[in-house]
Amino acid sequence: MGDTNRQWRLAARPTGEPTHDTFELVEAGVPDPEHGEVLVRTIYQSVDPYMRGRMRDAESYAEPWEPGEPMRAGVVGEVVESRADRFDEGDVVTGDLLWAEYATATATELRRVDPSLAPVSTAVGVLGMPGVTAFHGFMDKGKPQAGDTVVVSAAAGAVGSVVGQLASAMGCDVIGIAGAEEKCDWLTDDLGFDAAVNYEEEDVGRAVAEAAPGGVDVYFDNVGGPVTDAVWPSLNDFARVVACGQISLYNATELPTGPRKLTDAVQKRLKIEGFIVRDYDRWGHALRRLGGLVRDGDLQYREHVIEGFENAPDAFLGLFEGINIGKTLVKVGEEPELP
Repeated sequence: MGDTNRQWRLAARPTGEPTHDTFELVEAGVPDPEHGEVLVRTIYQSVDPYMRGRMRDAESYAEPWEPGEPMRAGVVGEVVESRADRFDEGDVVTGDLLWAEYATATATELRRVDPSLAPVSTAVGVLGMPGVTAFHGFMDKGKPQAGDTVVVSAAAGAVGSVVGQLASAMGCDVIGIAGAEEKCDWLTDDLGFDAAVNYEEEDVGRAVAEAAPGGVDVYFDNVGGPVTDAVWPSLNDFARVVACGQISLYNATELPTGPRKLTDAVQKRLKIEGFIVRDYDRWGHALRRLGGLVRDGDLQYREHVIEGFENAPDAFLGLFEGINIGKTLVKVGEEPELP
């Protein structure tokens, strides 16, 4: 363990799309854990679209990051010093920590990672926040039934890819929307989606209507904007719309007026419900279900790994360019040798 600890801080609140000037790399000392805390060496750091919201001010977003302060992310790391009874040196843990090479955390902020179940990187992916988001969002808000037709936007992402596989396993017909042929091929060839629509090349509304001639019963929305507008006419009466994310609008300087589709919502008696995964304290149930599916080979996933802590901003900015298939991670340090 060295004497310095690199951190990424929010340099300034971005207007529109973030740039490299949004971030500032600084060196600080390695913190000493206090009683009840552990010192964690970062192995993998997550970057996620929701982080764009935390770059806004308090009037626009709850719990914003402040300029000049370190940002936070889902992290998988190794305990290198422990002053907490629940963890020992060498344990692999995950939690919401700083964008830093080293960070301290209390025992209650961390969850132990089981390396025998899956690669430890999955603790911030399919077996972490994105997986739990997909599970609770789809199962609790989408209320799927066998025979439903389900449409998932950003279907090749960390959340959407899990939603589609859960829907397929439940006997639903699944249509994914993604932005590249490679992504669409992954959905249909590997993940069991019944159809995939490339929004870069196809008329989304027409393609969804052709793939779902009987209409759509559940729409899991990760993007908002024109893609959602295109799906809307295919929604059946009493369809459920799960509003999980709006990545197409996160960098907008002026949000479009609306909502524009409430006339359809009334006529079709739609149920539109947004949610945040932090509202759920039943992560254990979701992770047990997801972990069993991963262990048995029934839930596939991909990871887009960016090497090097200094490249964390590039990894984040790439989310808005659609460069990733599956979960985007930054590899900050080497994985420890595990028994």
